[in-house]
Amino acid sequence: METFDPSAPPPGGSVQRAYQAALDQGRWLIQRCGACERAVFYPRELCPHCGAMALRWAEPAGGGTVHAVTTVRRKAEAGGDYNVSLIELDEGVRLMSRVEGLAPAAVRIGQRVRSRVLVHEGRGLVVFDAVSPDVEPEPAS
Repeated sequence: METFDPSAPPPGGSVQRAYQAALDQGRWLIQRCGACERAVFYPRELCPHCGAMALRWAEPAGGGTVHAVTTVRRKAEAGGDYNVSLIELDEGVRLMSRVEGLAPAAVRIGQRVRSRVLVHEGRGLVVFDAVSPDVEPEPAS
């Protein structure tokens, strides 16, 4: 497995490949524009805010808020119901994921969550865990 170097050009010229390579190693990265300093997610070649090509990889703080949620219904033998959540990161960008460790109906809009990378069979995926409402998330180290 290749080691991900965020300062190197994306492998094969693809920011998506660079993003997935980092996830597969258990690292979650978003981009930040060197021109306007805004966070960028989903990985891109150009900043969607100002058009600059000065995007760099950065680790997000990890905290976020559930912005929207829905329950996908499945038969129990197919794994049962699960939630699909739109999470707004503290950096101001949003992504689709899921909140783990709660029944799908227990995930609520406005709920604080913390990210983590789940690596399954060599492939990384960003998921979120609920943060107790009376406990502030700890800063990422």
